[in-house]
Amino acid sequence: MKLEKPVTGGPCWTELGTSDMEAAKRFYADLFGWRPGTGPREKAGGYTVAHLGDAEVAAFLPLFQESQPVAWNVAFSVTDADAAAEAVRNAGGSVIAPPRDIFDAGRLTVARDPGGAVFQMWQPGSFSGAGLFNAAGSLGWVELLTRAPESVTDFYTKVFGWTVHASEQYTQWGIDGADFGGMVEMGDGFPHEVPSHWLPYFAVEDVDTTADAATRAGGSVLMEPTSVPDGPRIAVLKDPQGALFGIHVAGQEG
Repeated sequence: MKLEKPVTGGPCWTELGTSDMEAAKRFYADLFGWRPGTGPREKAGGYTVAHLGDAEVAAFLPLFQESQPVAWNVAFSVTDADAAAEAVRNAGGSVIAPPRDIFDAGRLTVARDPGGAVFQMWQPGSFSGAGLFNAAGSLGWVELLTRAPESVTDFYTKVFGWTVHASEQYTQWGIDGADFGGMVEMGDGFPHEVPSHWLPYFAVEDVDTTADAATRAGGSVLMEPTSVPDGPRIAVLKDPQGALFGIHVAGQEG
């Protein structure tokens, strides 16, 4: 992505809701070199922050309901979580979890777009989001997979004011033209039971090597390493508990 740090309207954080915290921490530590950290937020329901060097880059949390899927969640930064929740409703989305304070770290709300994809909105307090973007092992791109491209494009531009760079092949989202993510229409090739969702992509030094390492560690490859025309080399993986995530070559953002 062309963002180097969290900014208002852009992605600021990603966290994994998982059925096996210890296994997930081992898998991503081996894959990306993450180090589980300690701090006051980790005392809340098992929430654990992953570090890359000194930077906070992602988090793990246990599932709190049987119906909750194992999945990565993407959060976008807002200046006012309550106003953002109202903007979601006015634009045709819905609020799943109303705004609430997370200690002094910030204020969080969870929403769903008109196509069904769930996302988070984060009003920073003492915590603004990831301390590193685009470097190997950190968040480098976010992608929306949806069956309702027209309605969600209207929705996100209204809620966040995103700029849209669209071609016949791909649509990219940006903040004042600085692209940070994209959108893929879910056609007939996607199983009907797979819902619309946001997918984080993590930067890596070598996509093929990382995909092989994920398989050896008990994960699987959903989309084989592919070189995008005029773009990076990418792959989509599944961790041992079933969470999907993408990888792409570091240094080829946006």
